[in-house]
Amino acid sequence: MTGPGPDLSGEPTPLGADLHDVLPSGEPTPLGADPLDHPDPFRAGEAAAMETLLRAYVRETATPVPVAGEELLLDFPASGVRLSVPVRYRSATGWHRFGEPHVVPEGGARGATDPVPADAALVAAVAIREAVVRRRLPHHLGSDAVARVLDSGRRTGTFLARRRGEGGAEATPFLEAEQALLLGHPFHPAPKSRQEASDGELDAYSPELRGSFQLHWFAADPAIVVGDSADGRSPAELLRGLAAGLRLPEGMVPIPAHPWQAREVLRRPEVASLVEAGLLRPLGAAGPAWHPTSSVRTVHRPDAGAMLKLSLGMRITNSRRNNLRSEMRLGVRAARLLAAGPGDWLRAEHPEFGILRDFAWVSAGADGPETGLETAIRDNPFRGGPGDGQCVAGLLAERTGPGDGTPPRHRALLSAATARLARAHGLSLAEASARWLARYLDVLVVPLIRLHARYGIALEPHHQNTLVALDGDGLPRAGWYRDSQGYYVAASMAGALERLLPGLADGVEMVFEDDFVDERVAYYLGINNLLGLVGAFGALGLADEGGLLRVLRAALERLRAVEPGAKGLLDLLLDAPALRCKGNFLTCVDGRDELVGDVHTQSVYIDLPNPLTEVQW
Repeated sequence: MTGPGPDLSGEPTPLGADLHDVLPSGEPTPLGADPLDHPDPFRAGEAAAMETLLRAYVRETATPVPVAGEELLLDFPASGVRLSVPVRYRSATGWHRFGEPHVVPEGGARGATDPVPADAALVAAVAIREAVVRRRLPHHLGSDAVARVLDSGRRTGTFLARRRGEGGAEATPFLEAEQALLLGHPFHPAPKSRQEASDGELDAYSPELRGSFQLHWFAADPAIVVGDSADGRSPAELLRGLAAGLRLPEGMVPIPAHPWQAREVLRRPEVASLVEAGLLRPLGAAGPAWHPTSSVRTVHRPDAGAMLKLSLGMRITNSRRNNLRSEMRLGVRAARLLAAGPGDWLRAEHPEFGILRDFAWVSAGADGPETGLETAIRDNPFRGGPGDGQCVAGLLAERTGPGDGTPPRHRALLSAATARLARAHGLSLAEASARWLARYLDVLVVPLIRLHARYGIALEPHHQNTLVALDGDGLPRAGWYRDSQGYYVAASMAGALERLLPGLADGVEMVFEDDFVDERVAYYLGINNLLGLVGAFGALGLADEGGLLRVLRAALERLRAVEPGAKGLLDLLLDAPALRCKGNFLTCVDGRDELVGDVHTQSVYIDLPNPLTEVQW
């Protein structure tokens, strides 16, 4: 595809226009107030940390969860601790909701004596120690993982305190969703861990705090500039358009950097030597402010012609977010491949769907190892209009109450959209949820599967990498995929694609065995995206997950009947008793950096029972 995708020239009502006049909040649950709504934002942040940790733990240890209203008992023999956890909601897809854990006194069940509340430090310590002992890992890995869980919980409390006190803030639809992930990934034990940055720095760098900052610029001698683009323009030409107003020494090329990264890379010997030789000159902060998106390192300006994916060596969740030249070359190669034919087919067959290309990259330093100044240049069709795309993870992100112990009017942006749809068409929330899911499949999922079936091109469409635009009734009307890290070509189709783009895989890791590609798509699209969406609808109290699983299965069955090339993937999604699933908890405990190493072993994978095999349509 040679452009950013669907035409959104219509004028739908912005999603945020009437978030507070759709439907009243639901009745209190029999289990009492939700811990996420605690008046103390740091208690709420700690509750969120414990809930996501436990949700990931029970998934990755195959621990059965009882029905809502009962207690989940968890034994940790390595620490001699038993926890009792109230179940607020049991999910068919794993998106369980839990209350605050308590320690069960030795020799008795909960209630034998006064219950002792368990804090996040205890829950993290016993759960992680259990995994360390069972996996025979070095103990220091457990200590590091516990520290990340606690850092995440503390930062979540800070986000909640700030957002509760802001009195409402206006943002474009695109940025509103990017800034909505206050609690983070629902299946990650440390979703908001950001080590090595000070609180003051993170005020500017955090999307959750609606941060913004000027880029730090370097002037580089053309002899040390490396990069590439898919459309023939030089990276220097592309960057000069984004560096308007920068006082650049004559003959030099502008190189952008995240301000945190700019300070860090000057300590690297290879960068320091370039500065000493006069080949690289730090110019400091300049230009208009950019806004960090949900990934923290990718930045956006509504008036800019492109987004920038900046290198950021800060440790965020499991990984240091340094851009790798190999993945940036992959992004440019993928953009060329789409332009060689598959993009035209995709636009003709699915004009409502687009791929945001990482179509160029630039860095300073010899054409070899990374210097930390690598930047990818990405399409930016989102200019602040009501039809902008919204990150799906942001639509599903849970909100907490206003700070007085009561719940929010809408638990997520998805709740507001579904309520609007129900009101507009006279539907129940369950009916509106089913209609929303069906439309989501049409605009986002079917194009992804058909691209895979027709060309063997597969992507990693997890919630943070997919976006949808909503119409005035709250229904998806367009969809996008983003990110250069997640491109796969099935080996069986590589020959045909090589004829479209000679040298397709030269110098990039792009072609993989078909079974491996199907396995990864089944995780990213099937488990993370689709089952995650079903789970979110259920956990938000919008619909019964069983009914939505039937909608999903029926749609995938229909697609299997008419798209023979998708049979391998759809057979796996629909018929396999278990699917391979990334284990974020175990990956965190193992201390793996998911951006480093072989793609087959960057993360820990587990077998997850497939709920789609349980439903009939």
